[in-house]
Amino acid sequence: MEERIDIYDEDGRPTGRTMARKGSFLHEGEYMLYVLAIIEDASGRILITRRALDKHWAAGWWEVTGGGVMAGETSAAAVVREVREETGLDVSAEPLAPVWRYCNVDLARGDNYIVDIYHFHLHFSPDDVRLQRREAIGCQLATREQIDALAADGVFLHYERLRQALAAEADGAPAPVPLAAPPAAGA
Repeated sequence: MEERIDIYDEDGRPTGRTMARKGSFLHEGEYMLYVLAIIEDASGRILITRRALDKHWAAGWWEVTGGGVMAGETSAAAVVREVREETGLDVSAEPLAPVWRYCNVDLARGDNYIVDIYHFHLHFSPDDVRLQRREAIGCQLATREQIDALAADGVFLHYERLRQALAAEADGAPAPVPLAAPPAAGA
């Protein structure tokens, strides 16, 4: 079955239109929605995963869990799904509000997107993590210094945006207003 995405406007409002995710090209004023999950353990270490080596982009790089929001799905539902699929962890009982949001515009490649970043504080151990092998080949609980070092080596995705999200959260910046839910099919 073809995976579809909702198209959002520059204010993060659903347009009511969808498109196939694969091969999508978004024009000016059109955005898809992604989510990222910073999952921190009781010791303050962050769960990071290493991307599968057959990924066409950033193969073998380190990242936090996340992915695209599917058509008809809210940002909160997507982050719960992505975390469960990619790590086996359940964040559904946690506060489901993003701590940071950013927007990327790349008109030349039609790669326009909005990203909601969530920050979860969970009591878990590495033994609780069940990786989705087609997505990741390894994981670790890393300190912020270890993540800084991976970023300095150029092998950590979304580093600057995650750093900004954590800094804004620490400074008490207001969390972004959750994006509106897409209209129900047939509505």
